[in-house]
Amino acid sequence: MSDETPSDRPAVRIICVDPSDRILLLQWHDPVSGRLFWEPPGGGVESMETPLDAARRELFEETGLPGEAVQDISVPVVRDFHWLGRHYVKTEPFYLARFPDTPAVAPAAFTPEENDTYAGASWLPPPAIATLKALEPPNLLQAITPLLATETGRPHRSTRFRR
Repeated sequence: MSDETPSDRPAVRIICVDPSDRILLLQWHDPVSGRLFWEPPGGGVESMETPLDAARRELFEETGLPGEAVQDISVPVVRDFHWLGRHYVKTEPFYLARFPDTPAVAPAAFTPEENDTYAGASWLPPPAIATLKALEPPNLLQAITPLLATETGRPHRSTRFRR
């Protein structure tokens, strides 16, 4: 059964970038729709938690990576998607986290729902992301270009993120 009432549950996402400018994406399987898709790590903002605090917590919970890597740099990204029979329409802040190496991903604190729906993780170069058929949000590379351009107040050294 699907709930078509849009949900505006506050949430955040984290754009993790390694030294090769690859972006970490997690793959999820929605058992309600049967859809398999990729998206950046992230999740809901808890009560009394700032979005930045939520991004740091979610990064650790979903990837095992240090939450301190999340910078206080974000861009708003409009999302309209379905997950587990619910329709979500909202704007989420996407935060930046850069890593000096390519760390291994090992989820540290999944919920039972996440354990049942997680399908893997991969560090992907932007050209590979551009070819993904099931990406959330579908305009991910376009949406994060301003985020990467604002890093430390200077343009990002790579223009490969443009679509």
